[in-house]
Amino acid sequence: MITTPIKHLKKTCMLLVFSILFHVLTPAALLADTGPVLTNIKLANTRDDLLIYFKVKNAFPQKITQAIENGIPTTFSYYVSLYRTSDLWLDKKIADIDIKSTVKFNSLKQEYAVSRAWKDDTPSVTKSLEAAEDWMTEIDNLTVIPLADLVKGQKYQIKIKANLARVTLPFSLHYVFFFVSLWDIETDWYVINFTY
Repeated sequence: MITTPIKHLKKTCMLLVFSILFHVLTPAALLADTGPVLTNIKLANTRDDLLIYFKVKNAFPQKITQAIENGIPTTFSYYVSLYRTSDLWLDKKIADIDIKSTVKFNSLKQEYAVSRAWKDDTPSVTKSLEAAEDWMTEIDNLTVIPLADLVKGQKYQIKIKANLARVTLPFSLHYVFFFVSLWDIETDWYVINFTY
């Protein structure tokens, strides 16, 4: 009878360890610790232009959300470069796009204003943090280049990168070095090769 409680205790301990490991190693737990990544990258075209779509995931760690809710304007920068590639010669850059999305929280109105000059002339306003995050991290219908500038049968490469949370501090706070390390968040370069 002594061995039965010990076996039961061993099984209970093994189940406990397994459940802890399972919880710690689930994809959701793993994603929580990762930095920002570009997802849903798609190329499309209209009759006249080459378009790109993408989204940034994991772009709002708690420190960025807290800064935004404290009224600090925060800017995300997106870089898209298009190259004509060649096996014999150096690649030639034929388009270089730098766009920005900025969010600012108005604590009196409890509203988030998101400026996306590449999309709208006026800021989009919402009371929802989730909606503001979507507007900040989703790039859609971005014109890369007119199709007339591409050559049929030619190989091309698009590189995309996001630099998140560049903060516009009031001049009086520029001497505070704490913010320098807080705002150095960026994705890797993502590359798409295609033939037109």
